[in-house]
Amino acid sequence: MGARKVTIVILTWNGLPYTKRCLESLHAETDFQGYEVIVVDNGSTDGSVEYLKSIPWVRLVHNSSNLGFAKANNQAIELCDHGSDVVLLNNDTEILQRDWLARLQQSAYRSPDIGIVGARLKRPDGMLQHAGTYMPIETFWGQQIGSLEKDINQYNLDTEVEGVVFACVYIKRNVLDEVGLLDENYFSYFEDTDYCLRSKQHGFKVICCGSVTVLHHENTSTKINRVTHSDLFGASQITFKKKWKKKLESERYTRQVNWHSLLNFPTGYATSSKEIVLELDRQNVRVNYEYLYGPGTVFPVSEPEQNGSYMLNLIKHRKLEQSAPQVCYGQADAFKTDVKSYKIGFTMLEVDGLPSSWVDCANKMDEIWTPSHFNAETFRKSGVEKPIHVMPLGVNPAYFDPSIKGFRLRGPFTFLSIFEWGERKAPEILLKAFNDEFTAEEDVVLICKTSNHDDSINIPYQVKSYGLKENGGRIIFSINEVVPSYQLGSLYRSVDCFVLATRGEGWGLPIMEAMACGLPVIATNWSGPVDFMSKDTAYLIDVEQLKPAEAKCPYYRGSSWAEPSYEHLRSLMRHVYSNRDEARMIGLKASQEMLSKWTWTHSVKRIITRLDDISGN
Repeated sequence: MGARKVTIVILTWNGLPYTKRCLESLHAETDFQGYEVIVVDNGSTDGSVEYLKSIPWVRLVHNSSNLGFAKANNQAIELCDHGSDVVLLNNDTEILQRDWLARLQQSAYRSPDIGIVGARLKRPDGMLQHAGTYMPIETFWGQQIGSLEKDINQYNLDTEVEGVVFACVYIKRNVLDEVGLLDENYFSYFEDTDYCLRSKQHGFKVICCGSVTVLHHENTSTKINRVTHSDLFGASQITFKKKWKKKLESERYTRQVNWHSLLNFPTGYATSSKEIVLELDRQNVRVNYEYLYGPGTVFPVSEPEQNGSYMLNLIKHRKLEQSAPQVCYGQADAFKTDVKSYKIGFTMLEVDGLPSSWVDCANKMDEIWTPSHFNAETFRKSGVEKPIHVMPLGVNPAYFDPSIKGFRLRGPFTFLSIFEWGERKAPEILLKAFNDEFTAEEDVVLICKTSNHDDSINIPYQVKSYGLKENGGRIIFSINEVVPSYQLGSLYRSVDCFVLATRGEGWGLPIMEAMACGLPVIATNWSGPVDFMSKDTAYLIDVEQLKPAEAKCPYYRGSSWAEPSYEHLRSLMRHVYSNRDEARMIGLKASQEMLSKWTWTHSVKRIITRLDDISGN
């Protein structure tokens, strides 16, 4: 398909310095052939009109007063060539890449049912502002996906979203013909969400183009013109709710589930619980939430009130719907067994046997979910008699893929391991294998990012007891340093290989995340991760034998875990270090496997299918 003509529409209302930067960057950084620019000035008094008249390639429409965002854009759209697509672009934006317009058009015409395409927007301070929008029906306070996250090129794929901010938006001509113009009942704000929803009613998809990033200074018109943002926003919100509230409330959610788990802790089940809950919501399942633990339970700690996610904070305060299925996602001995509706226990363990308390609670549920076939076999062998369904966990491709920006160390080939310090993670095998295999003179380093919340464990003392050689491989420790979960992909992309010599995993999210980021992975060939690892996508550490699991943990008594081979681990690390091209190819193959089969979208689709089977839908 040849390039279609595009008309770029820009509004101005004072703010001349921003307008200059916008138009200068547009002219200098756009290599698209066949576009025109219409600027509508809404009564500027700061010299903007005189400046705009001096630019020969700009078609100017001058209003004597501010007609508002929707009405002024409509003025320009009606002046456009009827064969032209339209891009709305704020005057407080700056173009950063020469192919931005071609990429937007390419995304728009990737499929006939795509109608509207937005762009990633970032702030001048390097923080991401926008990768799409959604409208929570509890508050009708629109949210921007990815807002206030450090920009590390997350959300870099084209993604279908509920809406996009019209600071930069590509609208196909057939959408304008079928849907019409922007609703002029909105003076400013909410008109973009309204238009996206109207377009979706006509069967058009809304996409955020992950390969285009535009700099956006945001809300400059209200600041420069000393207009109260909250007044404009509040008036438009009232208009929006009158038009959409009943419809969105009746159509947003097609199913319900009660989710008993934890959301506001940095480790354990909470990490995956948050991802599952948010993906359920994206797939139109209303999630009602109850904290699974707390005083009087096996984990007697109250959950913090707030989470960094606006949507999770709303979900956290929803009341349970007693007739909906109840999913308990956490340790089996914390399952709520006294609820009257259908009870599902969702859990995992990293050893080959379950404690009797887990078996007893599992057999009081209606069915059991577990992420891996390893766990399903363990549960059956341990005496769980209820139906067992494998529900794999996943990765979020917005944050874990090879295009995430890394911050590499200069020089050394870098191995990375991320784990909670303890016997199950076999730190002594990993450290000794690396230290013995390499020398301090070799251009290689191992970074151990480890967490330790057990006051009885002294990591420096334990490391000293391993007798590591001073002239052996160099090891760097990062102990209890917190990296925001959305930035972990950047950490993976900053190294050359991920290694985890674990004795057992219920699932192994760090392994999967590293694979999704395109890293070659060295990991133990046992327990949960063997569902998604193979000799074609990872370097698998041989298991020497199964040994009794850590005696001091009550959940492990009477069960076994794997002893990863020290010698094989040494040889695999040396092999990856010496065969870097091969390792990179395996990492890229692993990434393709993860992102095509093992995302949270895939996981939640399986959950929904099972919920529908339960309810008879």
